[in-house]
Amino acid sequence: MKIILAPMEGLTDVYMRDVLTRIAGQNSFDWCVTEFIRVTNHLLPAHTFYQYCPELLNNGRTLAGTPVHIQLLGSEPLLLAENAARAADLGAVAIDLNFGCPAKTVNSHRGGAILLEEPETVHAIIAEVRKAVPRDIPVSAKMRLGVNDHSRMLDNAHAVESAGANWLTVHARTKADGYRPPAHWHVLSQIRQHIKIPIFANGDICNLNDAAKCRLDSQCDDLMIGRGAVIRPDFIRQLRGESIELTWAELLKWQLVFLDGMRGIEDNPYHIDGKSVLKWSEQGVVGRYKQWLAMLTQGWPEAKLLFEQIKKERQCEEIRRIITEQ
Repeated sequence: MKIILAPMEGLTDVYMRDVLTRIAGQNSFDWCVTEFIRVTNHLLPAHTFYQYCPELLNNGRTLAGTPVHIQLLGSEPLLLAENAARAADLGAVAIDLNFGCPAKTVNSHRGGAILLEEPETVHAIIAEVRKAVPRDIPVSAKMRLGVNDHSRMLDNAHAVESAGANWLTVHARTKADGYRPPAHWHVLSQIRQHIKIPIFANGDICNLNDAAKCRLDSQCDDLMIGRGAVIRPDFIRQLRGESIELTWAELLKWQLVFLDGMRGIEDNPYHIDGKSVLKWSEQGVVGRYKQWLAMLTQGWPEAKLLFEQIKKERQCEEIRRIITEQ
């Protein structure tokens, strides 16, 4: 079973990837995928790729050694291919293509899940990207079941496979479903019957029972997990068969690592000419930490108490003081 940390815009950035892969350990996540990099009308400069994937400056890996794949989003095959080639030149270990984002602003510009109405475009994008990057760099795709229904699901799956993708990740909802439960894992079994490349099941996998049921219903061995790993950072090691449960005291230490990483206190290898490619304002750091703590309240009762203490705080140093006094 392969387990992948899902790309989630504004959530699984370099800091979250760093902490989650360090908690999970080098052999728990097989790889991570970046938040999508939007490609519209030009070849992106190197600093954009470094902004989304600073791990390029660490041989394409998190500090724990977990590979990080770069995800691109757009609708122009040749332009995406050109940007994929640049990412490869900068050290990307793999390229993933986004056909799953359901956001209206993205879809209105012919990006993400709306392209599932055009299997021929899905095929063209993947085929051009596959031609543009070296053969030893995998190219993959992530899609949903469709836009409003499943009528073009198999057309898109065949398009992905025939264009030369190495594997396919499927979020088990349509664009119209958004993120409303449930995820329709059983529908993935239909795709599994028709294509030969590996399929990763994605959507609503938050605990061991979810993982087992998803694999059974979808007939897919491999999983991409997002919020479940953020809410319970010890979940992935449990999924690997370890009898482990983080204590709240241990998790508090990791929250400090997360906070200090964004503040630039922890050393990192993400520098060019002596300057860090990571820049966060005080407000940004505080907001990102509160976002994670709010999610932790779904898995940790202690997180609710801590959130009540820090929810009105605006300064990192004060939040850090409150954490260390727990």
